Amino acid sequence: MQSTKSTDKNTGTSDQQYNGFTDEERAAMKEHAGDQKRTAARRGSSRAEKEAAAEQDVLAKIAELPKADRVIAERLHGIIKAAAPDLKPKLWYGMPAYARDGKVLCHFQSAQKFKTRYATLGFSDQAALDDGDMWPVAYALKELTTADEQRISALVKKAAG
Repeated sequence: MQSTKSTDKNTGTSDQQYNGFTDEERAAMKEHAGDQKRTAARRGSSRAEKEAAAEQDVLAKIAELPKADRVIAERLHGIIKAAAPDLKPKLWYGMPAYARDGKVLCHFQSAQKFKTRYATLGFSDQAALDDGDMWPVAYALKELTTADEQRISALVKKAAG
């Protein structure tokens, strides 16, 4: 969210002005609305047909990504499907996500789409990753080594546990 903020140094108060959503935020909301419309259009289809169509949507979105993100997203898709076959691929804010009972457990964020220097694998509060009072829920991805892939597989299995 874009805002301007000025702080009065004497009182510590701030005057924050809302200037609307960023272009990226608006684009993500539009993609989410499109995701919802695609899901609604499949009402009446069998569960298997809906799941197959949702996976095709995810694969199509992955294919559109710039090469660096696409390579990572393709590999993540395979790792997640192998580690937790009960998770169902779906688009979430226009990005690949994997859900159980319609609730997103983990998701991929493209570096290019969000104009960051790395892609991200994130986990929602539905993921069973709890480890004491504090644990990571997102991981930066620049490329994937065999060790990274094994770690991701273990994380997904634990999250889906």
